[in-house]
Amino acid sequence: MIEKTILDHLSGALDPPCCMERPANAPDKFVLLEKTGESRENHICTAILAVQSCAPSLFEAAELNEQVKAAMFDAARLPGIAAVRLNSDYNFTDTAMKGYRYQAVFDVTHYE
Repeated sequence: MIEKTILDHLSGALDPPCCMERPANAPDKFVLLEKTGESRENHICTAILAVQSCAPSLFEAAELNEQVKAAMFDAARLPGIAAVRLNSDYNFTDTAMKGYRYQAVFDVTHYE
């Protein structure tokens, strides 16, 4: 499962906790991973992964986003992953929760 592979990689590469659901008692900084889609052709899959960098300030969220991007590009070296491409990244501040965050969306090509 690509989510588990990437989550384990991000957890090892980044200091803040990385998870797939917002923790009940969320720390100041954390990273959320979500698969938003996937396509398959000839046993080659391309997953669309959204990675949110949450932090107490907009600047810290932007800094964490840069760390996430570097770690995601490094994930292309993992077995079974053929390519990691940044689709887009942007300020994704949560006005309802009053929390600063950035979101980076990646296309991850991998083998079944």
